[in-house]
Amino acid sequence: MTASAVEHQVSGEGETPPSPSATWRTWARIGLQSFGGPAAQIALMHRVLVEERRWLDESQFTRALGFCMLLPGPEAMQLATYAGWRLGGVAGGLSAGLWFVMPGAVVISALAALYVAFGHLPALAAAFLGIKAAVLVLVLQAVVRLSHRALRQTWHRVLAAAAFVALSATALPFPAVVIGAGAIGAMANRSRAPDDGPRPSGGSWRASVTAILAWGVAWFGPLLALRGWLGPDHILVRLGAFFSKLAVVTFGGAYAVLAYMAQDVVVRHGWLNARQMVDALGLAETTPGPLILVNLFVAFVAGTNAHPLQGLGIGFAAAAVALWSTFIPCFLWIFAGAPHVERLASEPRLRGALEGITAAVVGVIASLGFWFAVHVLFAATREGRAGILRWTLPDPATFDLRAVVLAVVCAILLLRLRWSVHRTLAVSALMAWGLFLLQ
Repeated sequence: MTASAVEHQVSGEGETPPSPSATWRTWARIGLQSFGGPAAQIALMHRVLVEERRWLDESQFTRALGFCMLLPGPEAMQLATYAGWRLGGVAGGLSAGLWFVMPGAVVISALAALYVAFGHLPALAAAFLGIKAAVLVLVLQAVVRLSHRALRQTWHRVLAAAAFVALSATALPFPAVVIGAGAIGAMANRSRAPDDGPRPSGGSWRASVTAILAWGVAWFGPLLALRGWLGPDHILVRLGAFFSKLAVVTFGGAYAVLAYMAQDVVVRHGWLNARQMVDALGLAETTPGPLILVNLFVAFVAGTNAHPLQGLGIGFAAAAVALWSTFIPCFLWIFAGAPHVERLASEPRLRGALEGITAAVVGVIASLGFWFAVHVLFAATREGRAGILRWTLPDPATFDLRAVVLAVVCAILLLRLRWSVHRTLAVSALMAWGLFLLQ
Protein backbone atom coordinates (compact mmCIF):
# COMPACT_ATOMS: atom_id res chain seq x y z
CA MET A 1 0.00 0.00 0.00
CA THR A 2 1.38 3.38 -0.94
CA ALA A 3 1.79 6.25 1.50
CA SER A 4 -0.99 8.22 -0.22
CA ALA A 5 -3.33 5.24 -0.12
CA VAL A 6 -2.63 4.76 3.56
CA GLU A 7 -3.29 8.44 4.19
CA HIS A 8 -6.59 8.30 2.31
CA GLN A 9 -7.61 5.21 4.24
CA VAL A 10 -6.83 6.87 7.57
CA SER A 11 -8.46 10.18 6.90
CA GLY A 12 -11.62 8.45 5.68
CA GLU A 13 -14.92 9.86 4.46
CA GLY A 14 -13.33 11.73 1.58
CA GLU A 15 -11.28 14.04 3.79
CA THR A 16 -8.04 15.40 2.37
CA PRO A 17 -5.05 13.43 3.72
CA PRO A 18 -2.62 15.45 5.84
CA SER A 19 0.32 16.92 3.99
CA PRO A 20 3.90 15.85 4.85
CA SER A 21 4.62 19.32 6.26
CA ALA A 22 1.53 19.14 8.50
CA THR A 23 2.51 15.72 9.85
CA TRP A 24 6.11 16.87 10.32
CA ARG A 25 5.01 19.88 12.39
CA THR A 26 2.62 17.73 14.42
CA TRP A 27 5.23 15.11 15.25
CA ALA A 28 7.72 17.82 16.18
CA ARG A 29 5.13 19.29 18.55
CA ILE A 30 4.40 15.88 20.12
CA GLY A 31 8.10 15.05 20.42
CA LEU A 32 8.94 18.30 22.18
CA GLN A 33 5.93 18.10 24.53
CA SER A 34 6.06 14.39 25.42
CA PHE A 35 6.92 14.71 29.11
CA GLY A 36 5.57 12.69 32.00
CA GLY A 37 6.06 9.06 31.04
CA PRO A 38 4.06 6.71 28.78
CA ALA A 39 0.61 7.41 30.23
CA ALA A 40 0.94 11.16 29.65
CA GLN A 41 2.49 10.62 26.22
CA ILE A 42 -0.30 8.31 25.06
CA ALA A 43 -2.87 10.82 26.34
CA LEU A 44 -1.09 13.60 24.39
CA MET A 45 -1.14 11.57 21.17
CA HIS A 46 -4.81 10.73 21.66
CA ARG A 47 -5.69 14.39 22.08
CA VAL A 48 -3.69 15.50 19.05
CA LEU A 49 -4.29 12.60 16.62
CA VAL A 50 -7.88 11.63 17.51
CA GLU A 51 -9.53 14.71 19.00
CA GLU A 52 -7.77 17.65 17.31
CA ARG A 53 -6.50 16.38 13.95
CA ARG A 54 -8.93 13.45 13.51
CA TRP A 55 -6.23 11.52 11.67
CA LEU A 56 -7.19 8.34 13.58
CA ASP A 57 -10.57 7.37 14.95
CA GLU A 58 -11.07 5.99 18.45
CA SER A 59 -11.16 2.32 17.41
CA GLN A 60 -8.02 2.63 15.27
CA PHE A 61 -6.15 4.30 18.12
CA THR A 62 -7.29 1.67 20.64
CA ARG A 63 -6.35 -1.25 18.40
CA ALA A 64 -2.98 0.30 17.66
CA LEU A 65 -2.30 0.79 21.38
CA GLY A 66 -3.26 -2.81 22.13
CA PHE A 67 -0.92 -4.04 19.40
CA CYS A 68 1.95 -1.90 20.70
CA MET A 69 1.42 -3.19 24.24
CA LEU A 70 1.89 -6.72 22.91
CA LEU A 71 5.31 -5.77 21.58
CA PRO A 72 8.53 -5.60 23.57
CA GLY A 73 9.89 -2.10 24.07
CA PRO A 74 8.37 1.35 24.69
CA GLU A 75 4.71 1.30 23.67
CA ALA A 76 4.37 5.10 23.39
CA MET A 77 7.22 5.41 20.88
CA GLN A 78 5.88 2.44 18.92
CA LEU A 79 2.39 3.92 18.92
CA ALA A 80 3.80 7.14 17.46
CA THR A 81 5.68 5.16 14.80
CA TYR A 82 2.56 3.17 13.91
CA ALA A 83 0.44 6.31 13.60
CA GLY A 84 3.14 7.89 11.43
CA TRP A 85 3.16 4.78 9.24
CA ARG A 86 -0.60 4.94 8.75
CA LEU A 87 -0.31 8.58 7.72
CA GLY A 88 2.75 8.37 5.50
CA GLY A 89 4.09 4.86 5.10
CA VAL A 90 7.63 4.02 6.15
CA ALA A 91 8.84 7.61 5.76
CA GLY A 92 5.99 8.82 7.97
CA GLY A 93 6.76 6.18 10.59
CA LEU A 94 10.42 7.11 10.65
CA SER A 95 9.58 10.80 10.99
CA ALA A 96 7.19 10.18 13.87
CA GLY A 97 9.51 7.78 15.69
CA LEU A 98 12.59 9.97 15.35
CA TRP A 99 10.80 13.12 16.48
CA PHE A 100 9.46 11.21 19.48
CA VAL A 101 12.92 9.99 20.52
CA MET A 102 15.65 12.41 19.44
CA PRO A 103 14.85 15.57 21.49
CA GLY A 104 14.93 13.57 24.71
CA ALA A 105 17.99 11.59 23.58
CA VAL A 106 19.97 14.80 23.14
CA VAL A 107 18.85 16.16 26.51
CA ILE A 108 19.43 12.94 28.49
CA SER A 109 22.93 12.53 27.00
CA ALA A 110 23.83 16.08 28.06
CA LEU A 111 22.39 15.50 31.54
CA ALA A 112 24.35 12.24 31.84
CA ALA A 113 27.57 14.09 30.99
CA LEU A 114 26.81 16.70 33.67
CA TYR A 115 25.98 13.95 36.14
CA VAL A 116 29.25 12.12 35.53
CA ALA A 117 31.20 15.37 35.82
CA PHE A 118 29.39 16.96 38.77
CA GLY A 119 26.85 14.47 40.13
CA HIS A 120 28.68 13.79 43.38
CA LEU A 121 28.57 17.37 44.65
CA PRO A 122 26.56 17.42 47.92
CA ALA A 123 24.24 20.25 46.83
CA LEU A 124 23.46 18.54 43.52
CA ALA A 125 22.92 15.22 45.26
CA ALA A 126 20.41 16.95 47.55
CA ALA A 127 18.47 18.27 44.54
CA PHE A 128 18.40 14.73 43.14
CA LEU A 129 16.69 13.58 46.34
CA GLY A 130 13.80 15.91 45.51
CA ILE A 131 13.56 14.55 41.98
CA LYS A 132 13.60 10.97 43.21
CA ALA A 133 10.86 11.66 45.76
CA ALA A 134 8.64 12.97 42.95
CA VAL A 135 9.46 9.97 40.75
CA LEU A 136 8.48 7.62 43.58
CA VAL A 137 5.01 9.16 43.56
CA LEU A 138 4.85 8.88 39.75
CA VAL A 139 5.68 5.17 39.86
CA LEU A 140 3.06 4.49 42.53
CA GLN A 141 0.54 6.53 40.52
CA ALA A 142 1.30 4.37 37.47
CA VAL A 143 0.57 1.23 39.51
CA VAL A 144 -2.80 2.57 40.66
CA ARG A 145 -3.87 3.79 37.22
CA LEU A 146 -2.86 0.61 35.42
CA SER A 147 -4.42 -1.64 38.06
CA HIS A 148 -7.82 0.07 37.65
CA ARG A 149 -7.67 -0.57 33.91
CA ALA A 150 -6.01 -3.99 33.80
CA LEU A 151 -7.16 -5.95 36.87
CA ARG A 152 -10.81 -6.49 36.04
CA GLN A 153 -11.05 -10.21 36.83
CA THR A 154 -9.80 -12.43 39.64
CA TRP A 155 -7.19 -14.16 37.49
CA HIS A 156 -5.82 -10.76 36.50
CA ARG A 157 -5.24 -9.90 40.15
CA VAL A 158 -3.66 -13.29 40.86
CA LEU A 159 -1.23 -12.82 37.97
CA ALA A 160 -0.32 -9.33 39.16
CA ALA A 161 0.38 -10.57 42.69
CA ALA A 162 2.40 -13.52 41.38
CA ALA A 163 4.50 -11.23 39.18
CA PHE A 164 5.17 -8.90 42.13
CA VAL A 165 6.35 -11.78 44.32
CA ALA A 166 8.40 -13.33 41.51
CA LEU A 167 10.37 -10.15 40.85
CA SER A 168 10.58 -8.86 44.43
CA ALA A 169 11.41 -12.04 46.31
CA THR A 170 12.80 -14.58 43.82
CA ALA A 171 15.51 -14.80 41.19
CA LEU A 172 13.07 -15.68 38.40
CA PRO A 173 14.01 -13.78 35.21
CA PHE A 174 11.71 -11.07 33.93
CA PRO A 175 11.16 -12.69 30.48
CA ALA A 176 9.96 -15.93 32.08
CA VAL A 177 7.41 -14.03 34.20
CA VAL A 178 5.98 -12.08 31.26
CA ILE A 179 5.94 -15.01 28.80
CA GLY A 180 4.27 -17.19 31.41
CA ALA A 181 1.61 -14.53 32.02
CA GLY A 182 0.95 -14.25 28.29
CA ALA A 183 0.56 -18.01 27.96
CA ILE A 184 -1.88 -18.14 30.89
CA GLY A 185 -3.87 -15.28 29.37
CA ALA A 186 -4.07 -16.99 25.99
CA MET A 187 -5.32 -20.20 27.63
CA ALA A 188 -7.88 -18.32 29.72
CA ASN A 189 -9.24 -16.66 26.58
CA ARG A 190 -9.19 -19.66 24.24
CA SER A 191 -12.94 -20.29 24.50
CA ARG A 192 -13.98 -16.69 23.74
CA ALA A 193 -15.75 -16.29 20.41
CA PRO A 194 -14.09 -14.18 17.70
CA ASP A 195 -15.40 -10.71 16.98
CA ASP A 196 -18.60 -10.53 14.97
CA GLY A 197 -18.46 -9.40 11.38
CA PRO A 198 -16.11 -10.16 8.52
CA ARG A 199 -12.55 -11.06 9.40
CA PRO A 200 -10.23 -8.12 8.61
CA SER A 201 -7.74 -8.63 5.82
CA GLY A 202 -4.03 -8.20 6.51
CA GLY A 203 -1.11 -6.86 4.57
CA SER A 204 1.46 -8.73 2.58
CA TRP A 205 3.52 -11.23 4.53
CA ARG A 206 6.26 -10.89 1.93
CA ALA A 207 6.53 -7.20 2.71
CA SER A 208 6.76 -8.04 6.41
CA VAL A 209 9.57 -10.53 5.83
CA THR A 210 11.40 -7.91 3.76
CA ALA A 211 11.01 -5.40 6.60
CA ILE A 212 12.33 -7.92 9.12
CA LEU A 213 15.40 -8.66 7.00
CA ALA A 214 16.16 -5.01 6.21
CA TRP A 215 15.76 -3.75 9.77
CA GLY A 216 17.49 -6.83 11.17
CA VAL A 217 20.57 -5.99 9.11
CA ALA A 218 20.33 -2.34 10.21
CA TRP A 219 20.07 -3.47 13.84
CA PHE A 220 22.82 -6.08 14.04
CA GLY A 221 25.19 -4.95 11.30
CA PRO A 222 26.81 -2.06 13.22
CA LEU A 223 26.87 -4.08 16.46
CA LEU A 224 28.66 -6.99 14.79
CA ALA A 225 31.12 -4.57 13.19
CA LEU A 226 31.78 -3.07 16.63
CA ARG A 227 32.38 -6.55 18.04
CA GLY A 228 34.85 -7.35 15.26
CA TRP A 229 36.72 -4.09 15.91
CA LEU A 230 36.81 -4.01 19.73
CA GLY A 231 36.37 -7.67 20.70
CA PRO A 232 33.55 -9.37 22.62
CA ASP A 233 34.57 -8.15 26.10
CA HIS A 234 34.65 -4.41 25.45
CA ILE A 235 32.02 -2.44 27.39
CA LEU A 236 30.46 -1.01 24.18
CA VAL A 237 29.99 -4.50 22.74
CA ARG A 238 28.57 -5.84 26.00
CA LEU A 239 26.17 -2.89 26.25
CA GLY A 240 25.02 -3.43 22.67
CA ALA A 241 24.30 -7.10 23.39
CA PHE A 242 22.55 -6.28 26.67
CA PHE A 243 20.25 -3.60 25.28
CA SER A 244 19.50 -5.70 22.20
CA LYS A 245 18.37 -8.52 24.47
CA LEU A 246 16.38 -6.00 26.48
CA ALA A 247 14.64 -4.87 23.27
CA VAL A 248 13.42 -8.42 22.64
CA VAL A 249 12.33 -9.66 26.05
CA THR A 250 10.91 -6.61 27.84
CA PHE A 251 7.15 -6.29 27.53
CA GLY A 252 4.90 -3.81 29.30
CA GLY A 253 6.54 -0.44 28.73
CA ALA A 254 9.30 1.54 30.34
CA TYR A 255 8.50 0.89 34.00
CA ALA A 256 8.51 -2.84 33.36
CA VAL A 257 11.83 -2.56 31.51
CA LEU A 258 13.32 -0.67 34.44
CA ALA A 259 12.50 -3.46 36.88
CA TYR A 260 14.39 -5.96 34.73
CA MET A 261 17.22 -3.56 33.90
CA ALA A 262 17.79 -2.56 37.51
CA GLN A 263 18.11 -6.21 38.46
CA ASP A 264 20.67 -7.00 35.78
CA VAL A 265 22.65 -3.76 35.55
CA VAL A 266 23.14 -3.40 39.31
CA VAL A 267 23.12 -6.97 40.64
CA ARG A 268 24.33 -9.14 37.79
CA HIS A 269 26.72 -6.95 35.79
CA GLY A 270 27.69 -4.37 38.42
CA TRP A 271 27.89 -1.58 35.80
CA LEU A 272 26.09 0.87 38.13
CA ASN A 273 25.37 0.92 41.83
CA ALA A 274 21.81 1.12 43.16
CA ARG A 275 22.07 4.84 43.89
CA GLN A 276 23.15 5.62 40.31
CA MET A 277 20.25 3.53 38.99
CA VAL A 278 17.77 5.48 41.12
CA ASP A 279 19.32 8.74 39.88
CA ALA A 280 18.93 7.49 36.30
CA LEU A 281 15.16 7.14 36.63
CA GLY A 282 14.92 10.54 38.26
CA LEU A 283 16.74 12.23 35.39
CA ALA A 284 14.75 10.38 32.72
CA GLU A 285 11.50 11.80 34.16
CA THR A 286 12.79 15.36 33.53
CA THR A 287 13.24 14.97 29.76
CA PRO A 288 10.85 14.72 26.80
CA GLY A 289 10.46 11.45 24.94
CA PRO A 290 9.99 7.86 26.11
CA LEU A 291 11.03 7.03 29.65
CA ILE A 292 13.15 4.20 28.24
CA LEU A 293 15.69 6.87 27.30
CA VAL A 294 16.96 6.02 30.77
CA ASN A 295 18.90 3.35 28.83
CA LEU A 296 21.12 6.11 27.44
CA PHE A 297 21.88 7.43 30.91
CA VAL A 298 22.63 3.92 32.20
CA ALA A 299 24.93 3.21 29.24
CA PHE A 300 26.70 6.57 29.60
CA VAL A 301 27.45 6.00 33.29
CA ALA A 302 28.38 2.33 32.70
CA GLY A 303 30.83 3.32 29.96
CA THR A 304 32.54 5.95 32.09
CA ASN A 305 32.61 3.61 35.11
CA ALA A 306 34.32 0.92 33.00
CA HIS A 307 36.84 3.27 31.32
CA PRO A 308 37.21 6.37 33.53
CA LEU A 309 40.45 7.44 31.83
CA GLN A 310 38.67 7.85 28.48
CA GLY A 311 36.60 10.74 29.81
CA LEU A 312 33.16 11.63 28.50
CA GLY A 313 33.89 10.30 25.00
CA ILE A 314 33.32 6.69 26.03
CA GLY A 315 30.08 7.79 27.69
CA PHE A 316 28.71 9.39 24.53
CA ALA A 317 29.74 6.31 22.52
CA ALA A 318 27.97 4.04 25.02
CA ALA A 319 24.84 6.21 24.87
CA ALA A 320 24.85 5.98 21.05
CA VAL A 321 25.08 2.17 21.25
CA ALA A 322 22.18 2.08 23.71
CA LEU A 323 20.11 4.40 21.50
CA TRP A 324 20.68 2.20 18.46
CA SER A 325 20.07 -1.11 20.25
CA THR A 326 16.90 0.15 21.96
CA PHE A 327 15.04 1.92 19.15
CA ILE A 328 16.02 0.26 15.85
CA PRO A 329 14.13 -2.89 17.00
CA CYS A 330 11.03 -0.71 17.54
CA PHE A 331 11.00 0.22 13.86
CA LEU A 332 11.42 -3.46 12.96
CA TRP A 333 8.42 -4.55 15.06
CA ILE A 334 6.16 -1.80 13.72
CA PHE A 335 7.04 -1.94 10.02
CA ALA A 336 6.80 -5.74 10.04
CA GLY A 337 3.59 -5.98 12.05
CA ALA A 338 1.65 -2.79 11.29
CA PRO A 339 -0.03 -4.12 8.11
CA HIS A 340 -1.57 -6.95 10.16
CA VAL A 341 -2.86 -5.01 13.19
CA GLU A 342 -6.54 -5.08 12.23
CA ARG A 343 -6.49 -8.84 11.68
CA LEU A 344 -4.49 -9.60 14.84
CA ALA A 345 -6.84 -7.50 16.96
CA SER A 346 -9.68 -9.91 16.15
CA GLU A 347 -7.85 -12.98 17.56
CA PRO A 348 -9.26 -13.98 20.98
CA ARG A 349 -6.09 -15.72 22.17
CA LEU A 350 -3.95 -12.72 21.33
CA ARG A 351 -6.33 -10.49 23.27
CA GLY A 352 -6.09 -12.93 26.16
CA ALA A 353 -2.30 -12.91 25.99
CA LEU A 354 -2.38 -9.11 26.09
CA GLU A 355 -4.64 -9.20 29.16
CA GLY A 356 -2.29 -11.64 30.92
CA ILE A 357 0.82 -9.59 30.08
CA THR A 358 -0.86 -6.34 31.14
CA ALA A 359 -1.93 -7.89 34.46
CA ALA A 360 1.60 -9.15 35.13
CA VAL A 361 3.00 -5.73 34.25
CA VAL A 362 1.01 -4.23 37.15
CA GLY A 363 2.94 -6.52 39.48
CA VAL A 364 6.20 -5.75 37.68
CA ILE A 365 5.74 -1.99 38.12
CA ALA A 366 4.72 -2.53 41.76
CA SER A 367 7.98 -4.41 42.32
CA LEU A 368 9.87 -1.50 40.77
CA GLY A 369 8.02 0.87 43.09
CA PHE A 370 9.04 -1.22 46.10
CA TRP A 371 12.69 -1.37 44.98
CA PHE A 372 12.70 2.33 44.23
CA ALA A 373 11.08 3.26 47.57
CA VAL A 374 13.61 1.23 49.55
CA HIS A 375 16.52 2.99 47.88
CA VAL A 376 14.98 6.47 48.10
CA LEU A 377 13.81 6.29 51.72
CA PHE A 378 16.88 4.50 53.10
CA ALA A 379 20.55 5.30 52.52
CA ALA A 380 21.66 1.66 52.91
CA THR A 381 20.14 -1.74 52.19
CA ARG A 382 21.02 -5.37 52.81
CA GLU A 383 20.81 -8.03 50.10
CA GLY A 384 19.93 -11.63 50.91
CA ARG A 385 19.62 -14.85 48.93
CA ALA A 386 18.68 -18.46 49.65
CA GLY A 387 18.26 -20.75 46.69
CA ILE A 388 15.74 -19.22 44.31
CA LEU A 389 14.69 -16.65 46.92
CA ARG A 390 16.26 -13.17 46.80
CA TRP A 391 15.42 -10.06 48.79
CA THR A 392 16.45 -6.49 49.52
CA LEU A 393 15.82 -5.11 53.00
CA PRO A 394 16.41 -1.54 54.20
CA ASP A 395 18.70 -0.64 57.07
CA PRO A 396 16.34 1.10 59.56
CA ALA A 397 19.18 3.21 60.94
CA THR A 398 19.56 4.96 57.57
CA PHE A 399 15.91 6.08 57.22
CA ASP A 400 15.72 9.52 55.55
CA LEU A 401 12.81 11.59 56.90
CA ARG A 402 13.47 14.28 54.27
CA ALA A 403 12.54 11.85 51.49
CA VAL A 404 9.21 11.07 53.17
CA VAL A 405 8.37 14.76 53.58
CA LEU A 406 9.26 15.47 49.96
CA ALA A 407 7.26 12.47 48.70
CA VAL A 408 4.17 13.60 50.66
CA VAL A 409 4.47 17.11 49.22
CA CYS A 410 4.85 15.70 45.70
CA ALA A 411 1.82 13.46 46.19
CA ILE A 412 -0.27 16.48 47.17
CA LEU A 413 0.97 18.54 44.23
CA LEU A 414 0.53 15.77 41.64
CA LEU A 415 -2.57 13.95 42.86
CA ARG A 416 -4.57 16.57 44.72
CA LEU A 417 -3.63 19.86 43.06
CA ARG A 418 -3.02 18.29 39.61
CA TRP A 419 0.28 20.07 39.04
CA SER A 420 2.30 19.14 35.96
CA VAL A 421 5.16 16.68 36.34
CA HIS A 422 7.84 19.24 35.52
CA ARG A 423 6.47 21.88 37.85
CA THR A 424 6.38 19.32 40.66
CA LEU A 425 9.89 18.08 39.90
CA ALA A 426 11.25 21.63 39.98
CA VAL A 427 9.56 22.48 43.29
CA SER A 428 10.65 19.21 44.91
CA ALA A 429 14.26 19.68 43.79
CA LEU A 430 14.29 23.25 45.17
CA MET A 431 12.78 22.08 48.47
CA ALA A 432 15.40 19.35 48.81
CA TRP A 433 18.16 21.84 48.08
CA GLY A 434 16.71 24.20 50.70
CA LEU A 435 16.64 21.39 53.29
CA PHE A 436 20.29 20.70 52.48
CA LEU A 437 21.21 24.35 53.09
CA LEU A 438 19.42 24.30 56.47
CA GLN A 439 21.49 21.38 57.74
